[in-house]
Amino acid sequence: MKIGFIGLGNLGTPIAENILESGHELYVYNRTASKTKPLVDKGAIEVGSVKALAAACAFIITMVSDDKALQTITEGADGLVANMQPGGVHLSMSTILPLTAEELSKLHTQNGSQYLATPVFGRPDAARARKLNFVVSGDAKLRQQFEQLLKDAGGAGVWDFGDSITAANTVKLCGNFTIAAAMEAIGESAALASNSGVDAQKMWAFFSQTIFNTPLYQNYSRIIVNQQFTPAAFSMQLGLKDLNLVLSQAEQVQQNMPLADLLKRHMQEVIKKDPEIDWSAVSQGGNN
Repeated sequence: MKIGFIGLGNLGTPIAENILESGHELYVYNRTASKTKPLVDKGAIEVGSVKALAAACAFIITMVSDDKALQTITEGADGLVANMQPGGVHLSMSTILPLTAEELSKLHTQNGSQYLATPVFGRPDAARARKLNFVVSGDAKLRQQFEQLLKDAGGAGVWDFGDSITAANTVKLCGNFTIAAAMEAIGESAALASNSGVDAQKMWAFFSQTIFNTPLYQNYSRIIVNQQFTPAAFSMQLGLKDLNLVLSQAEQVQQNMPLADLLKRHMQEVIKKDPEIDWSAVSQGGNN
């Protein structure tokens, strides 16, 4: 398949590399052009604008930082919607509001193209190991058509959440909220253990092999107990962005989320000291 890719950040780059290595013809665009070089060196084709990418490829993946960035590259005279080939498909991997996905899907439909929600769970190391998980929602035929491409992108799992274009992004927000809550709990428990004279590393080695024997707790407990918060695989600024999306969605559906409010405050406290620290340092906001 000829695939266009926009958004070569920490996670977008290894995903794009996986697609290229799976044998697809890959066209890449990034606002910071220098980030395309590693992929071009491996055989990708660089294009100079979103408009040019839309003209070159019927299928385009976006992996950008937030709703505003996605709207910027999708809307307007030079955006994807106005320039995509008839019947073209936009696969959006970004963490965004469900409402944004709904609005962009409508724009695509009005202009003869299609939109599929494909947000992703996993850090860059999981992408390189091809252990990502994609959650997908939208048109049934598109979900089936692009399942293999998402596996080629590094998906160990592709999880189908049905026809509603908002479903996958709702799942993504719920997942990121739960991850942040787990990181807070790991950090607080490690601090309690240390301050009580218990070896927190030994404790979390026990937990991660028994009652919390999952990659989430294994990976994040190692990072948090050892306080290996730099370099950031996912910055606290992006984590706060996601928590704000969670709280925005909660407000829209009139859902009270006091733990999300607490996490937001802790993230804000950490950002004042170091905005580029990894979001796994969330509990440091409450401890300092």
